[in-house]
Amino acid sequence: MRNGSRFSAAMTAPDQSSNAFMSAEQNRTARRNAFLLSAGQATGGANGAIIISAGSIAGHMLLGADKSLATLPVTSFILGAALSTIPANMIMQALGRRGGYFIGCSAGILAGLIAALGLYLNQFWIFTAGLLISGVYWAFVQSYRFAAADAASDTFKAKAISWVMAGGVAAAIIGPQTVIWTKELFQPFLFLGTFLAISVLALIAMPVVTAVRIEKPKPAHSGDGARPLSQIIRQPRFVVAALCGATSFASMSLVMTASPLAMVGCGLSTTNAALGIQWHVLAMYLPSFFTGHLIARFGKGTIVATGLILIGLAAVVALHGITLMHFWTTLILLGLGWNLGFIGSTALLTDCHAPAERNKVQGLNDFMVFGFNALASFSSGLLLTGFGWDIVNLVVFPGIIASLAGLLWLAGTANRRVTA
Repeated sequence: MRNGSRFSAAMTAPDQSSNAFMSAEQNRTARRNAFLLSAGQATGGANGAIIISAGSIAGHMLLGADKSLATLPVTSFILGAALSTIPANMIMQALGRRGGYFIGCSAGILAGLIAALGLYLNQFWIFTAGLLISGVYWAFVQSYRFAAADAASDTFKAKAISWVMAGGVAAAIIGPQTVIWTKELFQPFLFLGTFLAISVLALIAMPVVTAVRIEKPKPAHSGDGARPLSQIIRQPRFVVAALCGATSFASMSLVMTASPLAMVGCGLSTTNAALGIQWHVLAMYLPSFFTGHLIARFGKGTIVATGLILIGLAAVVALHGITLMHFWTTLILLGLGWNLGFIGSTALLTDCHAPAERNKVQGLNDFMVFGFNALASFSSGLLLTGFGWDIVNLVVFPGIIASLAGLLWLAGTANRRVTA
């Protein structure tokens, strides 16, 4: 028996060694991809920060007496992302991540040129169309977090996602500072240089994100074990992950989109508004250096719940005053809550699908997330101009309560399975 055991161990040892080598090589590639995609997140995320900082103010400037559509350009940006998530994933299914990212960056370059043309011609709808196309680019940028997990081992996936999201720290500085330094570059056309910078940033990102090494997914067929989408979305974990992801993003967008207009309306400067967005975006991405470790230690559900509570706390602060510090504290708490809620929800979603199912599941999830996000952004301007800043913040609570209830339901379901 002893000899047989030694023989069995000798036969399995090479396999274990081979598996360890493959896992190390896999994570080496995953780290390289995460680094490149983090750099892409820095430039692509900066474009988003520019649009959030200046889009509603520029829209307000281009409109006539009726300012109720001032946030429509930012909404069109988010709507463009929502409408593009499924097509973007179909493109990446057909061409691979690298081909898709080339198309995404090309859309970003075109978007900045069209938005700048709208400002030059003083045409609100041309400007809005440019931001709609910028949303196409954003849809590809948002897939970077999933791409980082594609080539990673199960133990490295959450960290890979966090590494990519950490690129937003640079975006938090690049975006608002670009607004501050370029807003008067081509006087008398305010913000013209700012939106031309969007094209420049997308051009810089193109060679970086197209250098990733991610195997092109094989076409799905009946023998690959891929389940129908209708079966996947009935999983409790998918339902809760999508709900929490949509709530985290939509709640953040609702308050954030209205913030620059509310700050200017309360007598604060556009520079203060841009700096507020800078602190907000820093808070969105800076925790990403630690979020993966926090998820590994405390669990995905706990981190998502913490993020949702922080978003609720941000709304509470906003309801208690309209000074500069109230606005900035609200935006910082909002960013921290979004980071934990959104990255935790993303990690939760990766448990719901097999590799052959990833593109369609990720595409549907992002479509839902950005669909609610677009609705929140559009509602933000209407709520602000029609009912005021307090109502904007009160609206976030129903979604937070529903999401926390979903997490409790999921935890209860898991406990019942363990004790069964």
